[in-house]
Amino acid sequence: MVSGNAGGLSRDNGALILRANGSRERIAASAERCVFRSQGVSLTSRGMDLDQVQRRGRGPQIPPSDVTAWRAVVRVLRSTAMGSLHNLTSVIFPADCRVCGEPLSGFSLLPVCESCWNDLPAQTGALCARCGEALGYSVAAGSGGDAGGAASTLLCRVCRAAPPAFEKAVAHGVYSGTLKALVHLLKYDGMEPAGRRLGALMAEQVLAIPGLPANLLVVPVPLWAGKWRQRGFNQSELLAQGVVAAMRKRRPEMRVRLEGGALERQRATESQAGLSPHERRANVRGAFFVPRPLTVDGREVLLIDDIYTTGATARACAKALRSAGAARVWVATLARAQREGGAERVENTEPAAVAETPMEEDVAFWEEGR
Repeated sequence: MVSGNAGGLSRDNGALILRANGSRERIAASAERCVFRSQGVSLTSRGMDLDQVQRRGRGPQIPPSDVTAWRAVVRVLRSTAMGSLHNLTSVIFPADCRVCGEPLSGFSLLPVCESCWNDLPAQTGALCARCGEALGYSVAAGSGGDAGGAASTLLCRVCRAAPPAFEKAVAHGVYSGTLKALVHLLKYDGMEPAGRRLGALMAEQVLAIPGLPANLLVVPVPLWAGKWRQRGFNQSELLAQGVVAAMRKRRPEMRVRLEGGALERQRATESQAGLSPHERRANVRGAFFVPRPLTVDGREVLLIDDIYTTGATARACAKALRSAGAARVWVATLARAQREGGAERVENTEPAAVAETPMEEDVAFWEEGR
């Protein structure tokens, strides 16, 4: 070993010590491990014969209490090393939160402050019992019904006109604000460590599904091979890993298995961002397939994606999984894009007619394979 002292540098190979004045002295190999030297006094991290020290002229005999004190100092320095490193890096490598811009208290591979992590509210209000679309629900005057209870059995117009191949879709929150910023950091800025923590939020929504089976096959929505090579990762698979880890921790009795290759894209598709609802459905029609049907045959499947917008991707994936033999499919996404003011208001009046083709008719058109 190498140790610093007031007189120079000593090199200890367990048997030979080279002094600063050039002299050499051989000692027992097991005598020393870590040497602290001050004014000619040697202290070791292991037990040492103090009489031997005095006989060899290395300094006066050190009382055992002093040796104990030095060992206590070493333990304190060792225990505070990580904390000191954290504080040092926050000064040398200052960073700001990638969401709000406020300074971070220390160095982190996930540069998002705790205030932003705490600003991720779950969805509230009445939602479609099938796809999670906001209903803008209100109970008609004098009905005496319970808003929450009624909403739990209501379906949006799209799900009434063309029921999806999945049982239920859940999401943590609305695609806006801090949650939207975190999705972009994960998806477009490559902040992969965020996937696990965001996946844990999704797991809370999944575990709240009534009648959720105890044996689940977790399948992320796949990327086209070219997109994966360009991005280097699949954000849906990172989220799925976080979901599985959180579910195993919260509900260890459940049998949850991640199957990343259960679903594949058989052709390239355009990015769904910026496409109209009609274009989204046309874009993903027939894009997904199950390469090994036995993997999903008879299984309960939990499909994972980052955002649910019109449901085109979730519907197409669920349809492919069911066609391959999956017993049932559930869908979980991190965020849910909701239309301003909700999809519809449930009242005693008929919805007003619209000039363009209603969304539910457009969905039914593609679901029927025309």
